[in-house]
Amino acid sequence: MSVDAVARAAWSALEAGGSVPDEVDAALGVPAIDAVVRAGELHLRLLGRLGGAVETKSSRRDLVTEADVEAERLVVEALRAAAPSHAIEAEEETVDARDDRPRWFLDPLDGTVNFVHELPLFAVSLALYRGRRPLFGVVHAPRLGETFVAAAGAGAWLVETGVDRPRRLRVSPTSELADAILATGFPYLRGEVEHSNLENFQRFFHDVRGLRRMGSAALDLAYVAAGRLDGFWELHLSPYDVAAGALLVQEAGGEVTDALGGDDWLRGGEIVAAGAGLIEDMRGRIVSRGSSAARDGS
Repeated sequence: MSVDAVARAAWSALEAGGSVPDEVDAALGVPAIDAVVRAGELHLRLLGRLGGAVETKSSRRDLVTEADVEAERLVVEALRAAAPSHAIEAEEETVDARDDRPRWFLDPLDGTVNFVHELPLFAVSLALYRGRRPLFGVVHAPRLGETFVAAAGAGAWLVETGVDRPRRLRVSPTSELADAILATGFPYLRGEVEHSNLENFQRFFHDVRGLRRMGSAALDLAYVAAGRLDGFWELHLSPYDVAAGALLVQEAGGEVTDALGGDDWLRGGEIVAAGAGLIEDMRGRIVSRGSSAARDGS
């Protein structure tokens, strides 16, 4: 399926799914999806061809490559052309001043470590917000041929290479931890931050069907939306990690909160996502900096 065909199919699914927010129309949504898919094509051209062009940021685990930077530039250029009045907050180079403009959150390569090691679980993640309200999001996994897209009020959808029609997504109905497959992740600075998440992993270890560590929060959330995973939690995340995936989960009928059940998941650094039957049990086992202080009464 061509880049244009993916973008058109995804946008058509959203239009058929419900009422797309007024702030997002085809003149904006289609170019945004198109840019994300083209960034994915760039990733595939560079996959396995980086040589020694891999650098580190906050730690030896925190990698950045030519694919991250070039993909960000490609998407940012497209967004500047399609929406010059909007702000952009991306992982590598572009962070516009925080104000009341509509704001794009971009992770140009979520799962860089996977990419460097030629594991297929990496993605481009892009979302548009008005304040704290998600409007539109897309997560594209180029090596897997999957494009997840959502708009507020229009549902969450999956466009797959080789499949004629987009598929509407629904979260899993699982309501028992014993039947659940959960996913999580761990921070790069594992020995330098409070609550590395290992303790939370252990709290679930004996009581769930399975635990997965995929290496891409955007894909973890997309998989919750698709019902492939029953739930996901993680600490020490950035807005561009979760902005698109959180909307996917919400539009697929799931819930997204912080560890205390509040709505500070975009910039609060922690997120829990699952169907309504499971999320409360998950939160009861997850301890973060904020939740431990609250539970201790401090």
